[in-house]
Amino acid sequence: MSDELMPAMAFALVGLLLVVMTLTSSFIARVPLSSAILYLAVGVGIGPWGLGLLVLDPIEDASLLERLTEIVVLISLFTVGLKLELPWRDGRWRIPVQLATVSMLMTVGALAAAGVWLMDLPLGVAVLLGAILAPTDPVLASDVQVSDPHDRDRLRFGLTGEGGFNDGTAFPMVMLGLGLMSLHDLGEGGWRWWAIDLLWAGAGGLALGYALGAVVGRAILYLRVRRREALGPDEFMVLV
Repeated sequence: MSDELMPAMAFALVGLLLVVMTLTSSFIARVPLSSAILYLAVGVGIGPWGLGLLVLDPIEDASLLERLTEIVVLISLFTVGLKLELPWRDGRWRIPVQLATVSMLMTVGALAAAGVWLMDLPLGVAVLLGAILAPTDPVLASDVQVSDPHDRDRLRFGLTGEGGFNDGTAFPMVMLGLGLMSLHDLGEGGWRWWAIDLLWAGAGGLALGYALGAVVGRAILYLRVRRREALGPDEFMVLV
């Protein structure tokens, strides 16, 4: 297939796949496989191991693949967040917070230690490997997550919350691993990692996310109640 037709074919296949998955969602819900596995199977079928309709080079197309994975992760985390409707003071938040902090860090440390002592990996590579493998996938774990915002099962809520939090916990560990590999500037004595990659990326990200969500939410409610506006397709707010 020519290079000119490849992007058009890729978009057509993705669009067709999304339409088919949407129309058959009720049937897929009864299949003992998650939708992520079905997407993976379709990808293998149309990829170089199958029909060869869509071929992406992991090196030459690295920038495109990076942007696509970022979009998928953001949509997945946004979807997880919509299912977590509990006040911050509710005691059930303790489970996902502990899983995403204490358990995550212990898992990263255990994987890094195994990488150094059992696989003879450099420390930076071992830390990066642990940070990549430690977080649970919010997509692959969708079958054991809360089914809707009114689901109050403690186990499912804990797994769902951990799936939404753990990427923020893993990020500083990823940057630490890259820094130990001399692929990221940690700063003198590691100050840049502590100040920017850990404190600012974590606390700053939570503060900005909460502030923007609160402002936009209040603005929409104000326009709806007082001005009777903003009653159109709010789905565009997801893309923002």
